[in-house]
Amino acid sequence: MKIYKAYKFRLYPTNDQRGFINRTLGCKRFVYNYYLNYLKDNNGINRFDLHKDLPKLKEENEFLKEVDSTVLRSAIDDLCKAFSDYYAKRKGYPKFKSKFNKQSYRTSCVRGTYKEKEYSNIEVDLLTRNIKLPKLGKVKIRGYRKKDKIEGKILNATISRESTGKYYVSVVVEENLLGEKVTPTSIVGIDLGIKDLVVTSDGIKYSNEKVLMKFEKRLKRLQRKLSRQVKGSKNYLKTKEKIARIHAKIKNYRKHYLNDIANEIVDEHDIIVTEDLKVKDMYKDKRKAFNKSLSDAAVSTFLSLIEWKCKIKGKIYYKINTYYPSSQICSYCGYKNSKLKDLSIREYNCPKCGIYNDRDINASLNILLEGLKLHYNLVSLA
Repeated sequence: MKIYKAYKFRLYPTNDQRGFINRTLGCKRFVYNYYLNYLKDNNGINRFDLHKDLPKLKEENEFLKEVDSTVLRSAIDDLCKAFSDYYAKRKGYPKFKSKFNKQSYRTSCVRGTYKEKEYSNIEVDLLTRNIKLPKLGKVKIRGYRKKDKIEGKILNATISRESTGKYYVSVVVEENLLGEKVTPTSIVGIDLGIKDLVVTSDGIKYSNEKVLMKFEKRLKRLQRKLSRQVKGSKNYLKTKEKIARIHAKIKNYRKHYLNDIANEIVDEHDIIVTEDLKVKDMYKDKRKAFNKSLSDAAVSTFLSLIEWKCKIKGKIYYKINTYYPSSQICSYCGYKNSKLKDLSIREYNCPKCGIYNDRDINASLNILLEGLKLHYNLVSLA
């Protein structure tokens, strides 16, 4: 089985390379915005028509010939994808690209042979810590210190410039998934929440670090300062970069924390069971504090990590019904207590059997039991 895997590295370009990356970003942005404006007045134009029109646009604007041609084609592909998402009601109407936000461009990997030697315009060398990119040549990189090389076939690379001024490259590789499915010997149920981010049926609780809350006061002060400055001035851009750096810290801290939890759970268990949460519906809650805490917890990201890690490690992952009342049912006797819809009740004694229950651990045990039912039903059908 083949999978697509992305490897993200920090780029350290020279001044000349940095200038070329910035010019390429500008050309990609120009093409995207030009055809977005063009499509507003020309309905019924498809991707093929836009690709066909691109050489004409390059003749009219000589600076477009300087950059990698696959970048300009990918800009058209991204625009068409944005319109597809809009028509499918997944996203809003496409907006014009701005040079002040995070920017990126994608270049395709081209292979060939010359004098009986294989050639590729994108190559990653983890021993010398260099990456070869079209029009840029070799660029220094950092990341994946424990790997000696990247296995698989490189498909494309996405070069990005963050709002903080840092450069990254994400290399997409097609790999063969060699890991066979394990014979399950252990199972765990996971209950997700706001106070404790993850509670397992083993009784382990992983706290919600509330990363955003730690930086909230500093962010508010800087955003207030930004609102008083002249837009586009040097001080305005400096403050904006400070805000971007704080957001980058929050994102990186959250990413590493969630990855550590997901790795620990997937490595120690063969069957992982969670609820199939409708996170978008949960945001409809009118309480702003709840929505902020939910966003800070990044529950959806955690579920995606669990699912992906189970797939590549050959583990089994189940999602139980969204509306299964895991918190209301006693895991010992099966009695359903509708009073437990009140989320303020965190601990209680079962009215039927009298056993003491911790709300979250009890919910995770019920999720585990539902997962076992799903597993044995699937095994019996097989």
